[in-house]
Amino acid sequence: MMTLDSRLAAPLAHALGRALAHFLWQGALLAAALWVALFIGAGRTARWRHHAAMACLLAMPLAFGATVAVLLGGRPGTVQPPLAPRMIFNSVIPQGTPAAPVDRLAWLAPLWLAGVILFYSFRLAGWLRVDSLRRRGVCAAPPEWQQRLLALAAAVRVSRPVVLLESCMAGVPQVIGYWRPVILLPLGALAGLSAEQVEAILIHELAHIRRADYLVGLMQGLIEGLFFFHPAVWWISAVMRTEREYACDDVVLALRPNARAYAVALTTLEQNRWPAIRPAAAANGGNLIKRIRRLLGDRAPVPSARASALAGAAVLVAAVAVAVVAWPPARSFAQSQPLSSKTSRTPAKNGRKLTYQEWLDEDAAYIITAAERDTFLALRTDPERKHFIEQFWLRRDPTSGTDQNAFKEEHYRRLAYANEHFASSVPGWKTDRGHIYIAYGPPDEIDDHPEVPQQIWRFRYIPELGNGIEVVFRDPGRKGEFRMVAGPAAHGFYWRVEVGSGNAAEFAAQSLRAKGLPAVAWHRHTDRVSLDQVLVGPYPDEASFAKAKAALEAAGFHPDRAQ
Repeated sequence: MMTLDSRLAAPLAHALGRALAHFLWQGALLAAALWVALFIGAGRTARWRHHAAMACLLAMPLAFGATVAVLLGGRPGTVQPPLAPRMIFNSVIPQGTPAAPVDRLAWLAPLWLAGVILFYSFRLAGWLRVDSLRRRGVCAAPPEWQQRLLALAAAVRVSRPVVLLESCMAGVPQVIGYWRPVILLPLGALAGLSAEQVEAILIHELAHIRRADYLVGLMQGLIEGLFFFHPAVWWISAVMRTEREYACDDVVLALRPNARAYAVALTTLEQNRWPAIRPAAAANGGNLIKRIRRLLGDRAPVPSARASALAGAAVLVAAVAVAVVAWPPARSFAQSQPLSSKTSRTPAKNGRKLTYQEWLDEDAAYIITAAERDTFLALRTDPERKHFIEQFWLRRDPTSGTDQNAFKEEHYRRLAYANEHFASSVPGWKTDRGHIYIAYGPPDEIDDHPEVPQQIWRFRYIPELGNGIEVVFRDPGRKGEFRMVAGPAAHGFYWRVEVGSGNAAEFAAQSLRAKGLPAVAWHRHTDRVSLDQVLVGPYPDEASFAKAKAALEAAGFHPDRAQ
């Protein structure tokens, strides 16, 4: 079972955390662009201003998704490591590795996800309440108004059938649904308003239907839920709702030019309104006073929360932007240089100094010998540790006397490559493929079997291990987490068991693994014959090697020592 730390160390958690931090300035930038567009387009139609706000709102998830994709780097499922000059490191593979560093911004991912789920839960409950309004406390409008609605729908160019209902639950006129839209009028509205006023109200609601504002409102809710934490998102949504109402009012005035009668109808509805469920329907939104003043030709600004929302967003984004710039991304062991052998500069990691213990357990985990580790642990002062690290790299430098340390550069190149291409639920350097790649370099050949899935890495020669070294990786869960099922080890020995066919090899390997023996089916193909066998091991010493032979013979096999 994956722990919380391992989940936070996953590349997706890192990418989401950093994308959320970046979205703070991206959302503010989009809001600022909309503000400029609205300022320049002050004389444009409400429809144009609504489309401008909607474009900015739709750009937000696109910007966020693109940022996540860039941060993830688009790792392919099967990676072919590049061929490069091999530099053989210490071939001893440690049995344990330290926990991966967790980017503190990765904690934003689970917190954000919890907020999204909570927000969507409330929105879903509200949507269900709204949808129930079309069935509870309603009655059909008089037939003459149904006929008038058909004529008005033709005038507004609404082709879908629309049902007109009176509701005792609705406080304001509203549209529910898209495929089978229903217009709800508050009970008594048809009797309390003149025919001209009722027609104006119906034209407004039909305009919502023609513009598909119900679907637009659902889209708004989804985006608001994703970015619930950003004030700019709520401001852009408020602009959309306001301009949406203005655009529908313009449709009313185009068909019924009597703006004063329409304004009186809106005022009467508001005065007769009683506290009811306020649904997230298409017509919901807009400031009534501003709408009435606009209908009467008064363009004087009305105090609103727009300025305060923008100011709050600007302050929040400025503060977080400074924090993000001052707090550099968490660096993996491959991305951060160890203590320099030429200067006294100490590397930064997660915005802090890399400790000597971290250098020992992470940067040098696969290349330091047991004797060197003991020596390093025995040191008591930082100057001694710094001198040790300088000598550590110098002893391995094949081009001593030059400004560059070829060994050190190749080591960190391998670490960087492993982190970039082999990461799964853990950083790439901790995976089995990353482990082998760092320890032995790029393989000379990769035999990929995606149907298993399985990869066989072949090395022509590795010092201390010999010629024709093969390492087998498998991903039984098909999650990109390839595990080494057979591989090289210093002073390691294998038993080989010949079997009849590939299926027999797989069955024999499964049987041996069930008995606790590290067995893997091995298929070797030459020009003349196909050899199917089972390799059992590796065993680090002769005692365990001999014990494994006794276990194999007791199971009915006749092992041979693998060469």
